Amino acid sequence: MTGDRSTLGDMTLPAAQQESRRKAVRLQIAGLVYLSSCVLAVALVMGSSQAMKAAWIEDLLSLVPPIAFLVAIRATRRPPTEDHPYAFHRAVGSGHLAAAVALLAMGVFMVVDSASGLLGGEHPPIGTLDLAGHTVWAGWPMIAVMVYTGIGPVILGRLKMPLSEDLHDKVLHADADMNKADWMTAVGAILGILGIGVGWWWADGVAALAISASVLHDGVTQVRNATRGLMDARARRFDDSEPHPLVWQVTDLARRCPWVVEAGVRMRDQGHVFHTEVFVVPQDGAVSVDAIARLREEIMSLDWKLHDVVVAPVDSVPDVL
Repeated sequence: MTGDRSTLGDMTLPAAQQESRRKAVRLQIAGLVYLSSCVLAVALVMGSSQAMKAAWIEDLLSLVPPIAFLVAIRATRRPPTEDHPYAFHRAVGSGHLAAAVALLAMGVFMVVDSASGLLGGEHPPIGTLDLAGHTVWAGWPMIAVMVYTGIGPVILGRLKMPLSEDLHDKVLHADADMNKADWMTAVGAILGILGIGVGWWWADGVAALAISASVLHDGVTQVRNATRGLMDARARRFDDSEPHPLVWQVTDLARRCPWVVEAGVRMRDQGHVFHTEVFVVPQDGAVSVDAIARLREEIMSLDWKLHDVVVAPVDSVPDVL
């Protein structure tokens, strides 16, 4: 470890990313405390409302990504071993997949449970409560709790999103994306409760089904993205929106090298960092070790994520590249 860098696996993390990691860890710990209070609050007031039940399950699910992030970020700091020569950066992808599978499984369960209640014509009652000697409709405490559970995740999500980009952390991004969308869960549950209050028994079931469909959609999306990364697809941006621009930047740099005739790049996402193989066709079919080493250093200087770079002289670039 040097003055402004900290160890990440067998690499050093730049000072800016080191600070982002500290912020992300603090946010996740604070988020876990807050979300735990949300789970408890909803459990105390949900009664027989399907919408509140769906919101409670989603709050429980919201605990999985931050836990996966904290476990993964700890694992990535371990140095490489004989059995794990690439170090443990893949822990990020494994955590992403674990959170995504849990989300997908619960989404399926929630959709089936909500749809069966709606189709079965269940009429969930919302009674009254005695608060400080006053009789109040139980729906009001439910709404108050939904407001509490809806505001916090939006704030947390907006704080986590830029950190997920800075760290190139897809677990953190998936968590931030879920947090930002949690306000829809709260609004849906509130509408379902108000619907019951005015006599629309079906409103609760419809709200629960809408929440469940949102969870299922997130699960399908995140499982697809996590699986694609673990199957060594071409490296993509932190939000999986498109191939990562570093693929083209490395290719362009290699092709501009004076002794390179043609070049192609194969880049895969290891978690926070990329494993990059650069295939180059040298002029006259020969090149010195020093020239290869200089090109490798130039490539690694483009971005801190280009941690594991191999430059391989070949007689032709693979067609797929």
